[in-house]
Amino acid sequence: MRFEAFERAARAVFDEIPDAYKAGVDGLVVRRDAVPHPELPDIYTLGECLTEEHISDFGGPDTTRSVICLYWGSFRQVARRDPDFDWEGEIWETLTHELRHHLESLAGDDALEDVDYAADETFKRDQGHPFDPWYYQHGDEVARGVYVVEGSVYIEQVWDADAFVEAEWVEFEWDGARYRFRRPEQLGDVHFVWVDGVREEGSLEVVLVRRRSWWQDAKRLLGTYRPVVLESSVTAERVDAS
Repeated sequence: MRFEAFERAARAVFDEIPDAYKAGVDGLVVRRDAVPHPELPDIYTLGECLTEEHISDFGGPDTTRSVICLYWGSFRQVARRDPDFDWEGEIWETLTHELRHHLESLAGDDALEDVDYAADETFKRDQGHPFDPWYYQHGDEVARGVYVVEGSVYIEQVWDADAFVEAEWVEFEWDGARYRFRRPEQLGDVHFVWVDGVREEGSLEVVLVRRRSWWQDAKRLLGTYRPVVLESSVTAERVDAS
């Protein structure tokens, strides 16, 4: 996708989001740059939420201002390695991901971005208590969609419900190799799949997430959305080496 078409598509998605959920966002910037990860090869930053805090006793869109930035060059680098790269889908995912960062900043709760929060929610889950099913996203994001919380690895995949039903296998990459396992019967909203036979030390989970509308994302942040959370375990088979 050429830069001009990319910018038009990004602005069209941005304009579709209701203004009420962009409070404090000063706009969308689309740049030509490719922004590589400072430590991991072949990993690129697709977008950023650039937030500025202004000192005040009142926290909100008047004191927390953000600009959402997308990097066309990074998208192009990723697309070159993936013939099935979904430009429109990745634009939507990246934009809503960065806008969630802004909404979390408006919430004024430092725990939302704290690894300790993810560790606390992990403990709740282990003990069978109610937990935030997106807790892993507050861990250390070591690559696009790959998070680490206290030595446990979470590989997030976003699925459309129809595509999930049609798929026979779920594939993922880890440590230079590609693996697969048979698709679980149900997707749910968030489905944690414990994968055996991949890591010698520590756990690895593939987190299957149903693609949500912007309205559902907003309801999740407001605490009015009750997702269906599932868990299962599988043994993965190796497909090939990268």
